[in-house]
Amino acid sequence: MELSATRAELDRSAQKIQDFRGSLDLENKEARIQELDELMTFPDFWDDAQGAQKTINELNGLKAVVEQYKKLEDEQENLEMTVELLKEEPDEELHAELESALADHRRALENFELQMLLSEEYDKNNAILELHPGAGGTESQDWGSMLLRMYQRWADKRGFKVETLDYLPGDEAGIKSVTLLIKGHNAYGYLKAEKGVHRLVRISPFDSSGRRHTSFVSVDVMPEFNEEIEIDIRTEDLKIDTYRASGAGGQHINTTDSAVRITHLPTNTVVTCQTERSQIKNREHAMKMLKSKLYQLRIEEQEAELAAIRGEQKEIGWGSQIRSYVFHPYSMVKDHRTNEESGNVHAVVDGELDNFIHAYLRSKIQ
Repeated sequence: MELSATRAELDRSAQKIQDFRGSLDLENKEARIQELDELMTFPDFWDDAQGAQKTINELNGLKAVVEQYKKLEDEQENLEMTVELLKEEPDEELHAELESALADHRRALENFELQMLLSEEYDKNNAILELHPGAGGTESQDWGSMLLRMYQRWADKRGFKVETLDYLPGDEAGIKSVTLLIKGHNAYGYLKAEKGVHRLVRISPFDSSGRRHTSFVSVDVMPEFNEEIEIDIRTEDLKIDTYRASGAGGQHINTTDSAVRITHLPTNTVVTCQTERSQIKNREHAMKMLKSKLYQLRIEEQEAELAAIRGEQKEIGWGSQIRSYVFHPYSMVKDHRTNEESGNVHAVVDGELDNFIHAYLRSKIQ
């Protein structure tokens, strides 16, 4: 790249950084960081463990944004200084280093911009992710276990923690259903891009005739709530069952009725949790999940009303998949909402989801 073109790109990135400063409200963020830092020095800070963790999460999120912004400013300044040096004294090796650093800076700007897109009220929350295989028995249940591994790998790469809240194994292989709690800043903001039906096309390893099969799994994603929202849940509207937990989980499995199933009768919404040894803790987890599901129902009802007002037609069903993963007769993953594609289906199911998530987030502001 000619030095003049490099200078032009740096001017564009400088303007973008300036735009970020305006939208970030940096001074208020830095004041809030100082306020939270002081709050953590109080002797009674850890008396309320849940409140303390909420404060720490807010502080870490704010610090991450401010530190990344300042790093971008420093990088921009260093790149501009290098351009000035090259103007005065051309140097091929230094120019090559500049091009490499500029490419890294460009990617860092894009990633920061994506984080800025996660500005909806509950984007910063942890995410509750559910997988439900469709009709097709073992074939779809195996596809469910592949998606389970995909999301676990994606979360690991981001440094997110994954807890299994509920797990129902398949009859022969795979899963009948699974519920994960994915913990990390902006977990819900990213994973909301995954909500919908995921379609797999492959030669079935369970078919001795080697025929091609199509399988579907529904992915549901909700933000985890603590006390952020008010959802009126009446005790008389709940049916609470306890049963013995199944699957991996320790010596308590199949020895105590620790697993909990809660049914919200007015909406027929069902949640289950068997992750803890304690029935009380499982009930607490299940109530949080129920609150999240009821909130999601409320949002979907509002969206449906708006769609009816606008005259939109939204098909709901197995034919309305959001993404297809094709292993045969060719290798391709395609998101049908954004047209984002990848020819490396194995990398995608190994957790390389960011391109699809980023494309979805960008599409929401266009």
